Amino acid sequence: MLDPVGSVCAEIGEEPVRRAVAAFYRRVTDDALLRPMYPDGDLAAAEQRLAGFLVGRFGGSDEYVRERGHPRLRMRHARFVIDGVARDRWMELMTAALDEVDFPAPQRTRVVAFLGDVATMLVNRG
Repeated sequence: MLDPVGSVCAEIGEEPVRRAVAAFYRRVTDDALLRPMYPDGDLAAAEQRLAGFLVGRFGGSDEYVRERGHPRLRMRHARFVIDGVARDRWMELMTAALDEVDFPAPQRTRVVAFLGDVATMLVNRG
């Protein structure tokens, strides 16, 4: 089966992914629901981690895996209360970020589907 997002960086490069993540974290800074999930002073590092993860998952540089190993997303997010409301807010901010940077349409559709699946997987509270 073909990986729907594994070729995104080959198709559009890494920069649109990194710009989208930066736009996402600009939104998180002022978000009453998501901002408290980030320790003070950690937003820049969180931005780098998410950008590295997505770039690698989308077929670009493998910096995230080289530096941090397997993503283990559920384990790394277990300490946070992630319910359906938080999941939906995360997706709302991320899709707004993709819109802000004019993320290319053919890839955007695949990326949004992937991000939605991952966000749903991370829900850990009813």
